[in-house]
Amino acid sequence: MVKIKPFAGIRPPKELAAEVSSRPYDVLNSQEAKAEATERSLLHIIKPEIDFDPIADEHDEKVYKKAVENFKKWRDNKWLVQDGEEHYYIYAQTMNGRTQYGLAMCCYYEDYWSGKIKKHELTRIEKEEDRMKHVELQQANLEPVFFAYPDNDEINKIVADYVKNNKADYDFTAAPEGFGHHFWVIRDKKINDRITEIFAGIPALYVADGHHRTAAAARVGKKRQESNPNHTGNEEYCYFLAVTFPASQLRIIDYNRVVKDLNGMTTEQFLKALEKNFTVEPKGKEIYHPSKLHNFSLYLDGQWYSLTAKPGTYDDNDPIGVLDVTVLSNLVLDQLLDIKDLRTSKRIDFVGGIRGLEELKKRVDSGEMKAAFALYPVSMQQLIDIADTGNIMPPKTTWVEPKLRSGVLIHTLEAKSCPVRARKGEGD
Repeated sequence: MVKIKPFAGIRPPKELAAEVSSRPYDVLNSQEAKAEATERSLLHIIKPEIDFDPIADEHDEKVYKKAVENFKKWRDNKWLVQDGEEHYYIYAQTMNGRTQYGLAMCCYYEDYWSGKIKKHELTRIEKEEDRMKHVELQQANLEPVFFAYPDNDEINKIVADYVKNNKADYDFTAAPEGFGHHFWVIRDKKINDRITEIFAGIPALYVADGHHRTAAAARVGKKRQESNPNHTGNEEYCYFLAVTFPASQLRIIDYNRVVKDLNGMTTEQFLKALEKNFTVEPKGKEIYHPSKLHNFSLYLDGQWYSLTAKPGTYDDNDPIGVLDVTVLSNLVLDQLLDIKDLRTSKRIDFVGGIRGLEELKKRVDSGEMKAAFALYPVSMQQLIDIADTGNIMPPKTTWVEPKLRSGVLIHTLEAKSCPVRARKGEGD
């Protein structure tokens, strides 16, 4: 069963929430971040290379130092203020008219090492170490990880009742995506205590987004444990920031592929080769979306095609074999295009479904890419099945949207550093 706790969050005043909060560090490149960052944006802290002219290398020591300076400046200027007491927080997001309700909490680092926090992707050591360095220097989890948990009726009722009976502390629409972000501080201690009790009976949490941040946070906890001879397991560094959502409320969107060439084949030869394992149907110039599992869209030479994998070419009883990324990788990318390693090949790129299939068409029509493949989205149940069986998804399988805003809430590793009444007039 998992271990969680409330915490004294560091967050912006209500009137600054929309400006201080930002998109996550890994959604924007440095140039995009520099263009998007306003004076108080958290991007100056999570992507501090943008404060240099020209933009500095993000791994330069002066960049890490700048991040620490900026975090201190934001707190000194009261653009970020710590709550006076420990709470859980409700963080809801609205996209395309649908709202999902998560609980912001601190999760326990040992649950990651014991497998109670379940992952479905491999991580890269260099990215883990970069995130570790930020956490260690800042003494804080500046950006939350995105978890799912098995649905619990009592938690759903607690959240629904609190939202119904209390005014949101934040309620804003974020640019440029236009998604709604809504936030409540749970100020009732009895409710906070009950949430802790309920989660003590929940068997596992699932990483939906933020594998590197999760791994880095767990490694920081372990490193601190090893260097503290008086370690008890209750120190603040044993916990890290997450927003957890009921699995049924989450939607995973497609993660698509574009390739630079057809491995020496002509268009006609490639389409003919596809017929061995797929039913190939021309769809004309109008964008075609995959209609179900094992159905793909292909865009090639200004035309859209439906590709339906033939029975026997996939294994629906295998949690990895059933995935369309596996089907496409095995039957097309590997067998026909000789793209063996998706992590290292320079002949393939990946496009998140949030950009739409228009982006696939654009990249092919520009001549940058030769062909594009759109996939039917992975379901949350598929993700859970893979995590529960200890399997790992192929690279670039899931795209979770909307993303959590960074800077809405921060967790400090400093021990019990919440000054009473730190937020005057906000009800703590």
